[in-house]
Amino acid sequence: MVDREGLAEFLRRRREALQPEDVGLTRGPRRRTEGLRREEVAALCHMSTDYYARLERATGPHPSEQMIAAIAQGLHLTLDERDHVFRLAGHHPPLRNSASEHISPGMLRILDRLTDTPAEIVTELGETLRQTPLGVAVLGDAAHRTGPARSLGYRWFTEPAARAAYSPDEQRQLSRVYASGLRELVALRGPQSRAAAMVALLEDNPLFREMWDAHEVGARPTEVKRFHHPSVGALELHCQTLLDPDQSHRLLVYTAEPGTDTHEKLQLLAVLGAEAFTT
Repeated sequence: MVDREGLAEFLRRRREALQPEDVGLTRGPRRRTEGLRREEVAALCHMSTDYYARLERATGPHPSEQMIAAIAQGLHLTLDERDHVFRLAGHHPPLRNSASEHISPGMLRILDRLTDTPAEIVTELGETLRQTPLGVAVLGDAAHRTGPARSLGYRWFTEPAARAAYSPDEQRQLSRVYASGLRELVALRGPQSRAAAMVALLEDNPLFREMWDAHEVGARPTEVKRFHHPSVGALELHCQTLLDPDQSHRLLVYTAEPGTDTHEKLQLLAVLGAEAFTT
């Protein structure tokens, strides 16, 4: 059963405790609000201001699990806080496992500060959960993808366009990397895991079958990512990874050496924005 008063109080307290800089927003010179404004939280949660305000006033509808998950992410809740708000809303908290898409507040804070850097947060299956604006411009917008195609490893084997930006040598190496990574995940998570289900979806794919039958483990991508961008051409980016061991999420940060052609192209993409990436 939903605890409307408890939910309203918890949401209000969490909103008031957050500052604009905590969630990647700019603090205006005339700001008088304690914490975030309701409309700011509503935007972070991808819902209407009226809907969120009614929850804080304990007059709103019974929020769905999807709505509570969005609120938990928008308010940058910890896992314990996320579970608490689910219970207040009358729902069972999601399981804490590798399939969780709830990003930790610490990782979100880092991503929010990478405003001029291509970066993304991905699951262990390569599903993009969040991108910086320049990450969208460089790598494409992942928000529209659904189902298995959310995984870069799945798209790599099933969509020729995912491989087209890379040289034949790079394609071969990355094919080994994705097959090897899936094999390691199946061994780690078990035959009932999402990784095993993805293998079943790919088993009739000739390229995947060739890589899978090699039974290779330990293949790793190179630190330097070389590919052809549809608008600015060849890019050479260094990829650094930050791991959240509790959620098995990875923050991937892409940088270019100052003074290089790629560095100048990133500056151009920062101006062009997401429309620079076209298929």
